[in-house]
Amino acid sequence: MSFIAELWSFMRVRKKFWLLPIIIMMAVFGGLVVLTKGSAVAPFIYTIF
Repeated sequence: MSFIAELWSFMRVRKKFWLLPIIIMMAVFGGLVVLTKGSAVAPFIYTIF
């Protein structure tokens, strides 16, 4: 959690708020990759794309 707090303070001080959507999308796609790896949820996620 300290990494997230440090990243947020960096973005706040340096005014790099444009990084936030990129980080969120990377986390979402990373979560999808984890969920689809040998999961029962995989067929439902594949239908989205």
